[in-house]
Amino acid sequence: MNTKLIIEGNDVYEIDEDCLRCKEKARLEEEQRKKNHGNETLVKNQVVH
Repeated sequence: MNTKLIIEGNDVYEIDEDCLRCKEKARLEEEQRKKNHGNETLVKNQVVH
């Protein structure tokens, strides 16, 4: 487990970098899924001659 300790004045934060990477990966996959879904909708609505 990778963690980063950040101290700001009297505040102390422990950042779980593995969790951040996982969340970022999930966010990017969701954006890609939405982007691909939008492209599928455009193709379905186009008139084919």
